[in-house]
Amino acid sequence: MNKSVKLMLSAALCLTVVTAVPALAGDAAAPAGAAPYKVADGNKVDAQTLSGWKTWRALACERCHGAAQEGMVGPSLVNSLKVLTKDQFKETVLHGRIDKGMPNFDGSKMVVENIDNLYAYLKGRSDGAIQPGRLQEIGK
Repeated sequence: MNKSVKLMLSAALCLTVVTAVPALAGDAAAPAGAAPYKVADGNKVDAQTLSGWKTWRALACERCHGAAQEGMVGPSLVNSLKVLTKDQFKETVLHGRIDKGMPNFDGSKMVVENIDNLYAYLKGRSDGAIQPGRLQEIGK
């Protein structure tokens, strides 16, 4: 298997891992079917989702997943989050898919503290509610 395929598979596994560990991040119960984010005008989001976007930027996830989350050497997160559960996402991000090139982020305080916010941001991108690019907080 070539290196780019391994890296793409690793990133997909990382997403699966992140979604499978809600208990580690202290998930709050949300109404079934409720979006984990709030968005206005495509680029204005709630404070938690903005924190998720800032985590994405700080960790430079775009190096593998692309600036618009549509994939590069890592898989498209826009597509992956259409099928991954939140638990699978958490499992993937926190524990990685080392064999596929996706590192684990359970040692990153920023990721651990913002895993739900990161999920909210990426889910909003996957749902088409949040536009790619710079975000700002609703009302600011």
